[in-house]
Order: sequence, then C-alpha cells, then structure tokens
Amino acid sequence: MEVYRICLAKYADALVASGYPARWNVRGQFVIYAAGSRALACLENVVHRSGEGLSDLFKVVRIEFPDDLTKEELLLADLPADWQLSQNYARCQPIGAAWYARRDAAVLRVPSSVIAHEFNYIFNTQHPDFAKVRLAGREDFVFDPRIKQDDPH
Repeated sequence: MEVYRICLAKYADALVASGYPARWNVRGQFVIYAAGSRALACLENVVHRSGEGLSDLFKVVRIEFPDDLTKEELLLADLPADWQLSQNYARCQPIGAAWYARRDAAVLRVPSSVIAHEFNYIFNTQHPDFAKVRLAGREDFVFDPRIKQDDPH
C-alpha cells in the first residue's frame, strides 16, 4: 500500500518523527502522519499551516508498507462528538496514545477531519513492524498559489 506525506524538502530524506503532539498523539510519541492520497495530503497541509509558508520548498514523500502489515482502524462510531474540530484535540489524543502504548499495530487508520470518507494513516515509528515501512520515493511539490496565499494582495 502507498500513502503520502507532504513536508518541507529538508525533512523528506528519511521517515523520522518529531515527537510533537498532534490530533492522534501526545508529546513524546514518535509518529508519522500520512494521507491516503496526494490531494488529501495537500489539503491537510493547507488546513494545518493556515496558509503560512506554502511558498517554501516541499516534497511529496511516498510511503509504502505491505498490505498484510497489521493495522488498527478507528471508525467514526468510535469517536467522540465533534472530534474533528481543532479545539478538540484533547478528545482524540488519548485514543491515539492508547493505540501507541498497546503496540498491537504499527499503523493506525483514522478518518480525515478535513474530507469525509477519506483516511489518514499514523505510523508508530517505535513499533517493531515499522521496519517494514519504507520511503518509496520523493517528488517535488508546489502548492498552487491560489490556495491560501501568504500575501492576499
């Protein structure tokens, strides 16, 4: 299976995680977020960057993992109300933190908060099966200047 991550070019040479908190992890949990398509990866960046820095140098990182790699999936029915709102990260973080701590699966498939019926993939870089995940390639990526321009004039 192939998924996609758009990141600054300087971070595109390896699959490493910062340990910074986000929707599905708390500080100190080393996860990598990816999207099921390049388009979703683009939209996730636009939403989370609020349009800032979109003119920097970016790469699409193609991440591959075997179809039979153990995955866990979060279903909408399992999520708290209003989970998708950015102010509700605190409702999602314990769910992702519990997945990370259980170490049952190297990959967590979660619904996108940006596009209904699309999915993101979170990789636990500390899981033994993460060794089966590989950086399959990098492509230059430029955000279309009509998308949340840095300078609205």
